Amino acid sequence: MNIVDKSCVEFIEVLSSREPVPGGGGAAAFVGAIGVALGNMVANLTIGKKKYAEYEEEIKELLKEAKEIEAELLSMVDRDAECFMPLSQTYGLPTSTEEEREYKTKRMEVVLKQACEIPYKAAKVCFKAIKIHENIVDKSSRIVISDIGVGVQCLRACLLGSKLNVKINTKSMKDREYADKISKEVNEIVEEGIAICDQVFERVVEIMEE
Repeated sequence: MNIVDKSCVEFIEVLSSREPVPGGGGAAAFVGAIGVALGNMVANLTIGKKKYAEYEEEIKELLKEAKEIEAELLSMVDRDAECFMPLSQTYGLPTSTEEEREYKTKRMEVVLKQACEIPYKAAKVCFKAIKIHENIVDKSSRIVISDIGVGVQCLRACLLGSKLNVKINTKSMKDREYADKISKEVNEIVEEGIAICDQVFERVVEIMEE
């Protein structure tokens, strides 16, 4: 769909319109990508500084991993839209006859699971990025340390947004075993991720007040 190829202004305009996509899932992934990018900026501005030379090789490795996460989250903006469209279309299926109602019910199970796929993956990928921020917060240039704080807040929003986009779909599923399983996994990821985000943010504040 190439949503991510739009300008910032175009993205916001279509996001605020009546168009079915992008929606909350794509927006969460995009905010997550911004959060990772901020951490990457801090890493790039730390590399080459004599004061942080002892951490340079480690930061370079973490940066390599984070760049892959950044690209993956960005790709999820379009992938989320692609997964949501079939769900949007299924909601509009006719239900005049028993046969139509039965088909719609079966089809809904398929597309609801598809719609969960990207926010579920976004939460898992976002958690990896949060761990990277946790790893570099005490090894990064103090001049730009505030951007680590901003970055984890973006990733925090991505986590919570992904959880909501999983929940909105699982609540309508007939397959409660699948719904409960994926909800439990996301809840655990989010709970741990939020705790780390808050710790990193508080550490950034401490560093800025030293």
